[in-house]
Amino acid sequence: MLSTNKFAVLAFATFVAFQAPAHAEDAVVAKVGNLEIHQSELDLAVANLDPQLAQLPDDQKKVAALSAAIDVKLLAAGATTEKLDQTDEFKKRMQYLTDRELHNAYFKKHVVDTVTPDEIKARYDKEVAALPKQEEVHARHILVKTEDEAKDIIKQLDAGKDFAELAKEKSTDPNKSEGGDLGYFSRGRMVKEFEDAAFALEKGAYSKTPVKTDFGYHVIKVEDKRDAPPPPFDQVQDQVRQLVMRDKYLALLNQAKSSAKIEISDETLRKGYDEANKQPEPGSEPAQPAPKQ
Repeated sequence: MLSTNKFAVLAFATFVAFQAPAHAEDAVVAKVGNLEIHQSELDLAVANLDPQLAQLPDDQKKVAALSAAIDVKLLAAGATTEKLDQTDEFKKRMQYLTDRELHNAYFKKHVVDTVTPDEIKARYDKEVAALPKQEEVHARHILVKTEDEAKDIIKQLDAGKDFAELAKEKSTDPNKSEGGDLGYFSRGRMVKEFEDAAFALEKGAYSKTPVKTDFGYHVIKVEDKRDAPPPPFDQVQDQVRQLVMRDKYLALLNQAKSSAKIEISDETLRKGYDEANKQPEPGSEPAQPAPKQ
């Protein structure tokens, strides 16, 4: 939806992916010598399991996470004994991790916790209003092997036979039991010859000549035409919430950048950063449709 601040959006996605579940009571779940493993640490371990282990059932995930937490405690104790936590390399990494976690905490306070249902609904309405009109047809068809069979079916329709009944009797398509009903579809869903013929028909009309495709010969009837409805709010509100959060995140970053001087000494990096964070001209970025599923 937004082409600006591409790396900021990546950071946003990383934060969303690595949130740990909250746990009100931080009970001790295990001890490693004199060291304790609390529920909060277990929750973090579960949230950061390898993707393959994350597919396990919940009880097995907890066992895998606890095993990993115990391993971490054991080797961390050894690292502390050897004073690896006092090295410059370790301190630099810890500073980076601290900054990242502070970024996440600030994000949660000023973005995640501020999103309201009204904002999500307003964004959904905005996206729906920007959707281009897309015609759909509700069609039935009768599929046969030869052109002569299709012509004979058209003659029977001209004589007043019911389309759905003829489909049940004559069609070779698997949906014959539903009277050849294909439901609603938009352009791009059917093979071109079939699609062109269906969209050219008026509501209530059927094809007067057989329509040939690689599947055989079709007789098509259009039951209805309409503009495609938008995806229901309850189906896409989680995706729309992500859009609202991303907008808030980018606004938060832009506000922070406006009060800070950013200097990049490497010319190649500076040009790359400026390009990635370029702001579009007003009105140059068209609204995108609401996400579908």
